[in-house]
Amino acid sequence: MKAGNGLPMLLTKNLNKEFLKFVISGGINTLVTYLMYLLLLLFFNYSLSYSVSYAIGIFLSYYLNSVFVFKEKVSFIKFLKFPIVYLVQYLVNLLLLYILVEYLQLYVQIVPLVAMIITVPITFLLTKTIIKSK
Repeated sequence: MKAGNGLPMLLTKNLNKEFLKFVISGGINTLVTYLMYLLLLLFFNYSLSYSVSYAIGIFLSYYLNSVFVFKEKVSFIKFLKFPIVYLVQYLVNLLLLYILVEYLQLYVQIVPLVAMIITVPITFLLTKTIIKSK
């Protein structure tokens, strides 16, 4: 059997493809929600603008991940479960920020980037679990 053949290689190839699509959809979602935030700032204060753009981001993220990343049908039940991903991501990020600043004494300006590198795979797995659930 040649190297690179078989089930493990197929799983890795599909996982990498899904993960790349996940990162792309996350970039699109971030751009759209940020632009929406800037647009809303023309009419509303920053907290309302952020809240509305964040909610729109949850809808957009669910749609992009369902249709583009995991090629699953959109489901109302799965959509209701989807905000759990954002809650877990927020809590893990908060914990990581605390550890990185207080114990590892990293600069507060860079810790969100470090936390994001750690939480993107976690977010990917949670999103995949919810969207691909039956």
